[in-house]
Amino acid sequence: MPATSLDPVLITGCSSGIGKAAADLLVKAGHTVYATARRPETLADLEEAGARVMALDVTSEGSMNAAVQRIETEHGRVGTLVNNAGYGEYGTVEEADLDKVRTMFETNVFGLARMTQLVLPGMRRAGRGRIINISSMGGRITFPVGGYYHATKHAVEAISDALRSEVRGFGIDVVVVEPGITRTGFEDTVHASVANGAGAEPDSPYATLIAQNVQNTSSGYSNPLLAVGPDSVARTILKAVEADRPKTRYLLTPAAKALVAARTLGGDRVWDALVKQQFKH
Repeated sequence: MPATSLDPVLITGCSSGIGKAAADLLVKAGHTVYATARRPETLADLEEAGARVMALDVTSEGSMNAAVQRIETEHGRVGTLVNNAGYGEYGTVEEADLDKVRTMFETNVFGLARMTQLVLPGMRRAGRGRIINISSMGGRITFPVGGYYHATKHAVEAISDALRSEVRGFGIDVVVVEPGITRTGFEDTVHASVANGAGAEPDSPYATLIAQNVQNTSSGYSNPLLAVGPDSVARTILKAVEADRPKTRYLLTPAAKALVAARTLGGDRVWDALVKQQFKH
């Protein structure tokens, strides 16, 4: 299958990080790329590089419809959808602001699901297509203080698994990319959500746990042996776009693979013991 047969590529969440790096790399590889973000002014450098840019808010039905309709008008269908838009809202299960959690689910889960619904009819008519969902190692494991964020990524994993079987007969591939710790500014988002949450109060029963989470997050992102840059994830997305027979999952970084293996093979007792060592409170 020629690499261009799955063009055009529509990528959500391209203002920074993984989405931006992936759009830039795919353009350089010769793909027709539609790079999108809520604020299209953040995409000026991608447009200069050759990407076609447009506004797309995955929490807005009108915005999502308009983006897909434009591509279908110009190309007949979306060849590849990269569902990348997402962010983390952190806090303990007891104290997290559920309104903020619902908003996160709208982006990370329901936005991804609706974008998928919108592109599938065109892909089915064409008899081919590819959907690449950006999950996380956090879709396979769970740490305290991130339960609701992990829940969104576990949902992405489940949706992807069901979808893969549902659309295989139409010539459509479903791929999950599971980055480990990636330096994209995500750390700042985590710290901001924790700092603004109820657990940040000194009298919170989880104050020690929250402080440990902040310390672990900072040390993880600053460790070059654990964290990678967005370009590393972008290269995997390019591979998933161009492969004749892509893997169903791409789990990135040796550390992430070790953690997922520990969770899968060790079971609850081993995992709980590992978590207890990292989060003492």
